[in-house]
Amino acid sequence: MTSARFPTAARLHRPTEFSAALSGRRVARGVYFVLTAKVVILSEPAVTSPPIARLGLIMAKRFAHHAATRNALKRVVREAFRSCRLSLPAADYVVRLNKRIESVSLSALKRAARQEADAHFVKACQC
Repeated sequence: MTSARFPTAARLHRPTEFSAALSGRRVARGVYFVLTAKVVILSEPAVTSPPIARLGLIMAKRFAHHAATRNALKRVVREAFRSCRLSLPAADYVVRLNKRIESVSLSALKRAARQEADAHFVKACQC
C-alpha cells in the first residue's frame, strides 16, 4: 500500500511555478474555488524524477479577511488533495479562492469547502 502523504515535492513553491500552473486550463469552478491545472512535461527524463501531482494554494486576503479563515481553508484543501494525490494525473494544480467568504461558522465553511474541493479533484481525475 502506498502512502498518501503530502511531501514537499508535491507542493508548488516559487512564483514562476504558480504562474506556469495558472497559465494552464481551468479544470473546475465552484462556489468558493477555481481549480487550474497544467500538465507537467519532462525536459530531461534521465535527470529528474518522474512527474507527480503538485498543489499550490492562493487564498487572497480580500476574499477571506481573517487569517484563521484562510488557514482553515488551506488545511481543508491540502487534506482533500492529499487523500487523492496518488490518483491524480501528473500536473501542477492551483486552487484559488474566487469569492468573498460570507459570515458563516468556521465548521460549516470547512464542510462546504471540503465537499467542493473533493468534487474538483474528482473532476480533475476524470479529465
